[in-house]
Amino acid sequence: MINYEKLLHDFPILNNKMQNHRLVYLDNAATSFKPTIVLDAIKDYYENYCANTHRGDYDIAHKADVKYDESREIIAKFLNANKNEIVFTAGTSMSINMIAYGYALQNLKADDEILITEAEHASNVLPWFSVAKEIGCTIKYIPLTKEGRLTPENVKSAMNSHTKIVAIAQVTNVLGYYVDIKTIAKIVHEFNAIIVVDGAQSVPHFKVDVKDLDCDFLSFSGHKMCGPTGIGVMYGKYQLLKEMIPLMSGGGMNARFNTCGEVTLLLPPQKFEAGTQNIEGAIGLAAAIQYLNEIGMDNIEKHETELRKYAISELKKLDNIIIYNETAESGIITFNVKNVFAQDAATYFNSKGICVRSGQHCAKILMDFLGTVATIRASLYFYNTREDIDAFIDACKKAGDFLDAYFN
Repeated sequence: MINYEKLLHDFPILNNKMQNHRLVYLDNAATSFKPTIVLDAIKDYYENYCANTHRGDYDIAHKADVKYDESREIIAKFLNANKNEIVFTAGTSMSINMIAYGYALQNLKADDEILITEAEHASNVLPWFSVAKEIGCTIKYIPLTKEGRLTPENVKSAMNSHTKIVAIAQVTNVLGYYVDIKTIAKIVHEFNAIIVVDGAQSVPHFKVDVKDLDCDFLSFSGHKMCGPTGIGVMYGKYQLLKEMIPLMSGGGMNARFNTCGEVTLLLPPQKFEAGTQNIEGAIGLAAAIQYLNEIGMDNIEKHETELRKYAISELKKLDNIIIYNETAESGIITFNVKNVFAQDAATYFNSKGICVRSGQHCAKILMDFLGTVATIRASLYFYNTREDIDAFIDACKKAGDFLDAYFN
C-alpha cells in the first residue's frame, strides 16, 4: 500500500506548483523525482567523507571505499546478481555501448546477425548500427505483432545459426509492453547466442531477477528510479565480463603497465571503471534502491497497474484521444489528441500544470510502425495518484483548445 502522505514528506518537489496549478508529473519514463533520503546520502558524502575510492590511505578515504563497495553489494542483491557482475556506468546508453564495443565488436564476424526490434530506444539501436558497419555483419528486426508486442514465438522465428546477439528492452519506452525475457533467453541460448536486455523501463518498476531471467547482460539508469542523474549499471555474467574489452582505459582499471606498452587489467568489475568514478552517484543510487525496497517493488507494480487501468478506462470515454498501447502492462500511456500536433498538445498540458513528453521519444523507427510523426507519452510512478489522473483526464477533454496555452 502506497502512503501518499508520507510521499509528500519524502519528496519535497511534490509540494511544488506550476502556474498556480498543482504539479502533476507524468514524465517518469524520462526521469523520476528524488526522495530526501537520496539527497541526504549525497550530501553526507560531500560533507563528511568526500574522497576518491581505493586510492587514499586515510580515514575518510576508507569510509568512501566502504560506502562505494556497499553500494555495489546493495545493487547486486536488488538484481539477485553477484557483486563482481555489477559495473557502474553513466547510464543505460553507456552500458549498451560498452557491451557493443567491448563484446560484440570483438566477437562477431561479417556473416553474423544482430537481432533488435523496431520498438527499441536509440540507445539500443545506434550502437549496434555502428558495430554492424565496422564488422560488416547484419542487423535484422524481429517482427512485432499488430499491436506492437514482441513475442517469444516471433523471436524464435527470427533466429538462425548466424544470430549471435539479441538486444531487446524488457519494457519498451513508448509502447510499454512487458516482454517475456525468461522464455526468450532460453530460445536465444538454444541457438548459442547471447541476450542483451535494456532494463531502463523495467528495473525501476518491478522486481527483476537476473539469475531467474538468465539474461547475459542487463542495463539500467539511476535517474529513472529515484536515483541521481549520471549513474547507471551494466550487469553481465562474470565469464562474459572477463572476455570483454573495456571501453575506457585509465587509472583504477589496471594492475600494472610498463614502457613497452604491456598492460595487466584488473578483474571485473574494476577493469571497466577507469578514472575517478561517480561516487556520489553510486551512493545515491544505493540509497534509492533501499528506499524502493522499503516501499516494496510488488507494491510499486501493483499501484502503477491499478492507476494505469483507471487512466485507460477514463481516456477511452473521450472521443478526441487516440491510444496506441491500450493493453500495455506498464505505466506508460502513449496517445495523441486528434487533429493536434503532439508538441502543441504537450504545451497545453503544461499550461494546466501537467508534465508529459511529446515527440518521437528516441524511438524514431517506431513512428513508421505507429503511422504517425510524433506521440504524447504519459508515464506513471508510485508517487502518482488518482487525483493526478483526474487532472490529466480533465485536461485531455479540452486539449483541442491548445492555442489557449500560447495566447493566455
